[in-house]
Amino acid sequence: MSPTMMHRPHRPATLALLAGVAIAAAGCTSADASRLGSTADAAAKVYVPPGSYDEFYAFMSGGFDGQVGVYGLPSGRLLKHVPVFSQNPENGWGYSEQTKPMLATSYGQVPWDDAHHPQLSQTAGVPDGRWLFINGNNTPRIARLDLSRFETEEILEIPNSAGNHSSPFVTENNEYVVAGTRFSVPAPQRDVSIDDYKEAFSGVLTFARVDSATGHMAIAFQIRLPAFDYDLSHAGKGPSHGWSFFTSYNSEEGNTKLEVNASQKDKDYIAAINWKQAEQCVAQGKATTEPARYAHNLMGADGIARTEWGTSTRMLTPAACPGLAYYLPTPKSPHGVDVDPTGEYIVAGGKLATVIPVHSFTRMQKAIADRAFAGEDHGIPVLKYEAVVAGEVQNPGLGPLHTEFDGKGYAYTSMFLSSEIVKWSLKDYKVVDRAPTYYSIGHLMIPGGDSRKPWGKYVVALDKITKDRYLPTGPELAQSAQLYDISGDRMKLLLDFPTIGEPHYAQALPASLIKDRQVKMYPLMENRDPYAAKSEKTTRVERKGNVVHVVMTSVRSHFMPDKVEGIRVGDSVYFHLTNLEQDWDVPHGFAVLGANNAELLLMPGQTRTLAWVPTRVGVFPFYCTDFCSALHQEMQGYIRVSARDAKVALKWNSPSYAQTEEHEAKEHKEHDEQNERGTN
Repeated sequence: MSPTMMHRPHRPATLALLAGVAIAAAGCTSADASRLGSTADAAAKVYVPPGSYDEFYAFMSGGFDGQVGVYGLPSGRLLKHVPVFSQNPENGWGYSEQTKPMLATSYGQVPWDDAHHPQLSQTAGVPDGRWLFINGNNTPRIARLDLSRFETEEILEIPNSAGNHSSPFVTENNEYVVAGTRFSVPAPQRDVSIDDYKEAFSGVLTFARVDSATGHMAIAFQIRLPAFDYDLSHAGKGPSHGWSFFTSYNSEEGNTKLEVNASQKDKDYIAAINWKQAEQCVAQGKATTEPARYAHNLMGADGIARTEWGTSTRMLTPAACPGLAYYLPTPKSPHGVDVDPTGEYIVAGGKLATVIPVHSFTRMQKAIADRAFAGEDHGIPVLKYEAVVAGEVQNPGLGPLHTEFDGKGYAYTSMFLSSEIVKWSLKDYKVVDRAPTYYSIGHLMIPGGDSRKPWGKYVVALDKITKDRYLPTGPELAQSAQLYDISGDRMKLLLDFPTIGEPHYAQALPASLIKDRQVKMYPLMENRDPYAAKSEKTTRVERKGNVVHVVMTSVRSHFMPDKVEGIRVGDSVYFHLTNLEQDWDVPHGFAVLGANNAELLLMPGQTRTLAWVPTRVGVFPFYCTDFCSALHQEMQGYIRVSARDAKVALKWNSPSYAQTEEHEAKEHKEHDEQNERGTN
């Protein structure tokens, strides 16, 4: 009996039965204990000596954590947690005044999302290490991270969409990132009976253009399609460049109990979208302009995020743009769709299918030319299955979801129900190996495995369940990644490592592509924040009515000023802190007693602002939260808060206050002299 069966967690009876059938079909002998190999051999392959670097960066979605986790491979070490859609008290992301606008949406400030499907930018279909895109699934958004700084730089809200799942998959030169609506919604959105689903609802695919120099995104056009659920996507490459492929399920157009009502047909569809044809139709004026309100949040060169509001989009329909869309019949309830490195094969993963269908782009083109149609669905041509399919992988297991490629002629498919990775040949569609996962694998990832140039050394399984794999931590357990060596004929499990949940896809590239391009500090003299203090001489405190600006600096190991008086209860106090350090890896933190938002964490040369409204009289300490030197504990200060009607003068201990005192004394003296002359 395989270890998969021995340790499998409890599932509902139906799923357990299906999984058992799959395991029986696969054979128990192929997934045996020797799959792990010797412990010493596995340990040696993942060991990265102290002071040495991992070979790959891996970027994993945080799912409902709304962030990106950066891991080293093969060690599995967590290197960084990059906040994207979720507020992060560690560094004030979404709390500081500079970053708050990044979370603006047409629904208001949304400080959370369900982040899926990180995607590396590409050049000629190969990851280039410039940017990482990731979606917000719940409030439809696409974010872009700058990989020279590992920071979120842009977030674009997607209008006319819901459940932004088939996103943000990129075309081979970053011409577009795409976003497909998993949940069809009324078009236009309005109050309508859900019973009118088939008549009133529709799905929408979005193509956002990416500026090749800056990475800035802008919605180029949207495509309105029937009210199916558009689940995942991948773009064509090489000969299929100019096309994007989207899986869709619920072609029954059910609106309740979809586990039954959306699983009636033997085949649903892959939607094949000719985006070059879409470009021509838009240029010919065949798109309609529809009103839409959506946020576009962009970090400026001054380090301050700002929101621009979109007011409309250009909408295409297949009826207005012939040749735009075709349906490829695909069994059954397809989830993943993946394009092999050559761009010829389009592989689908049908959640309830017993085969893995492999479509051919060449055959698809011929079928279109020959009008080999099985009919139409909502006016969109449905190609004949036998005309487009190149072959089927028979008896792969149960629950195929996603496929990645090693660049050596083999594909690797995750099998959710039978908890395994299946390796099969692109030449004859025969299964050549299978390895158990622990447990219920969803996505899997080979570095570059969805590109034209995979680095086919490892495959990473992203598993949903970890019963019995780690020390227990109460009712909720960590999700897990598992690292397999695929350099030989057989997959070998090397490592388990927990991930921040819930994992939804990952990307990886050789560390050498981006390691030496990392920003190590922000040049202080290039700091363009209007409240940046580039020396202690320019620190100051300013009152404008009930608003007080405390313009501060931090350096090992003190703040300037570190003593402020004259603040009143109810004042809106803005601490504008600039880190004067110009040395790599010397951040400074800032926190003040009574703050109800977060701390600040500032990189060398950076300015960040924290808003604070004191609600009571007293003297309140502030301090550095990031250990910065041997005298870190001494890096602290006080702010005095007086009653609302108090007459306590505003004062602080920095060079600018002495200048202010001298200036005020001079003004008082001149005023007194004028009064004396007037009296005489």
